[in-house]
Amino acid sequence: MTALAIVGREVPRIEIGTSVVPTYPRHPIAIAQQSHTVNAVSNGRLCLGIGLSHKVVVEGMLGLSYDKPVRHLREYLSILMPLARCEAAKFAGETLTTRGSLSGVGSSPFSVVVAALGEQMLRVTGTLADGTLTWCTGPKTLQALTVPTINEAAKIAGRPAPRVIAALPVCVTKDVVKAQEFAAKAFVIYGQLPSYRAMLDHEGAAGPADIVIAGTAEQVKQRVADLAGVGVTDFAAVEFSSDPDEIAATRDAMKSLI
Repeated sequence: MTALAIVGREVPRIEIGTSVVPTYPRHPIAIAQQSHTVNAVSNGRLCLGIGLSHKVVVEGMLGLSYDKPVRHLREYLSILMPLARCEAAKFAGETLTTRGSLSGVGSSPFSVVVAALGEQMLRVTGTLADGTLTWCTGPKTLQALTVPTINEAAKIAGRPAPRVIAALPVCVTKDVVKAQEFAAKAFVIYGQLPSYRAMLDHEGAAGPADIVIAGTAEQVKQRVADLAGVGVTDFAAVEFSSDPDEIAATRDAMKSLI
């Protein structure tokens, strides 16, 4: 967040965001304070992306409890969202409690999206937050699970239609097989983490290499454009390649879509 404040000061016009800030090590008041600072410096251009991380990280590396992650997200957002709107937070949960507001913020409200993948997480996110930010989630799963679930939850809660920000690996290349082989190695860990593994299984994908967007510039741009047809509102391109020329070509293709 400290580095992002500098980016917000130096880079005008574009939206800035995080993908994503882990929730367990940070109380929602702390992340709200940092976020309002970044939002003020960037003149209201922050989209805060948060996520629960993974059990192997939260428990295995940090020594914290990952018990009932859906409850954790619900309680976290119940505190963070009013603070993000420059309102007081009055919430007493089983694991998180806050009674108070942030003074001297000097910032407008900022939006919050959640790295929500499974159905329960999507429902909590649609009810309380401004959208979701997905990873390792292919177009079939976005259409069948992600978009309808979060939209339904937001509608029931009387909230505006949420953002669905889909992040996927992208490579403009003449050799798709080579790109997939590279992706299989570069993204191998994601096929081993339970939350991402569930999304890959839902897609019918053996691993992350099966959901990459790779091909000619026109093929890549068309596949990105097709995501809008399944309800994706924003696309986050994760460029990958061992070839600098392919990275440059990928970036040029993505820039042409803006």
